[in-house]
Amino acid sequence: MASSKEIRGKIKSVENTKKITKAMEMVAASKMRKAQERMRSARPYAEKIGSIASELAKANPEYRHPFLVKNEQAKTVGMVVVTTDKGLCGGLNTNLLRAATAKLKEVEASGQTAEVVAIGGKGLGFMNRIGAKVVAHATQLGDQPHMEALIGPVKVLLDAYAAGKLSAVYLCYTQFINTMKQEVKVHQLLPLKASDLATEKPAHSWDYIYEPDAATVIDELLMRYSEALVFQAVAENMASEQSARMVAMKAATDNAGTLIGELKLVYNKTRQAAITKELSEIVSGAAAVG
Repeated sequence: MASSKEIRGKIKSVENTKKITKAMEMVAASKMRKAQERMRSARPYAEKIGSIASELAKANPEYRHPFLVKNEQAKTVGMVVVTTDKGLCGGLNTNLLRAATAKLKEVEASGQTAEVVAIGGKGLGFMNRIGAKVVAHATQLGDQPHMEALIGPVKVLLDAYAAGKLSAVYLCYTQFINTMKQEVKVHQLLPLKASDLATEKPAHSWDYIYEPDAATVIDELLMRYSEALVFQAVAENMASEQSARMVAMKAATDNAGTLIGELKLVYNKTRQAAITKELSEIVSGAAAVG
C-alpha cells in the first residue's frame, strides 16, 4: 500500500488537473456561443446565393458552367477534409478521419486516385501519416475562420475540377446539430446538384438583367457559392469543436472529482491503519514493561 505522503501527492496532482479542465470547460463554453452565432449567421448567405445561382442557371439553359457538368473521363477525386488544429475535443477528429479514410478506400477501390486539401492541423498530420496526396492545406485558423485563408487551398481543387482533371470533389466536415450531438458529413461539393442549389422551390421565377453577361455572372456566383459551402463547413466544424471540447472537459472534471474522492478514502484508511498500528505498539510496549 502506498504511503500517506504519496497519496497526498496524488490528490494534489489530480486537484491541479481538475482546476485546469474546469477552466478549459469554461473557456470552451464561452467560445462555443460565439462559434454558434458565426455558424448560424453564415447559413442564410449560402442559401440565398445558391437560390440565385439556381434561378440563373434555369434562365440560361444554353450555358452550362463547369461546376454543373460531370467529368466522367477524369480518374482523380478531390477531397476537402476539415478538422481542428487542437486536440482535447473527444472523438470529434477521430470520427471524421475514420469517415474520410473510408471514402479514400472507396475511391481507391474504384480505380481512381485522390487529392486532398487539409484544413486543420490534425487532418494535415493524419493525411501525411497515411501517405495521402496533400495538394494544399490551411492550418492555425484561430477561433474565427477567415475566407481569405481558405480560398487559396480550396481553389486548387475548384480550378482542377473546372479544367476537367477531377471527376468529383467531396467535402468532409463535422456538422453541428446541438451541444451534445455533432454528425460527420461527407458531402459532394462538385459537381453541384440542382437540388443542392435550390433549398426550396420558389413561388415565381425572376427575369434578370445581366451585366456584363449571363455567363460571367453565373461563373462568379457559382465560384462564390462553392467557397461559401466550404466556409460554412469550417464554421460548423469550429462550433462542433468547442461543443465537443466543453463536454470532454466537463467529463474530465467530473472524473477528477470522483478520483479525488477515492484517493481521500484510501488516504483516510491508510492513516487510520497507521494510527491503529502505533496504538497497538504502545499497548504492547506498556504490557511488556508491566
